[in-house]
Amino acid sequence: MIVIVIMCIGVLIGYQWFPHKWSKVNTVLQMVCIAILIFSMGVKLGSRENFLYEITHLGFSSLLFALIPIGLSVLLVYLLTEKYLKKSKKKSTEEKETW
Repeated sequence: MIVIVIMCIGVLIGYQWFPHKWSKVNTVLQMVCIAILIFSMGVKLGSRENFLYEITHLGFSSLLFALIPIGLSVLLVYLLTEKYLKKSKKKSTEEKETW
């Protein structure tokens, strides 16, 4: 929960008060913070006593929890692309024919 609050505060600060001329510094700062976050998550997971045992037993469940959202996301993007990009292609073809 604390991570979400910190992210929301960062978005608010970035949207309201962060100058555009510092966007390069902001990009570097974001990369450093992401690297620290990933490193600290790795340290936290690695310090768990039964981590490797838990990984082997949760592997199939984790695989399903990853593959189902990925599959549904790909399906949704495909369906929306088919629906909306065909309309825009048809419009551009019609515009070319009128010229």
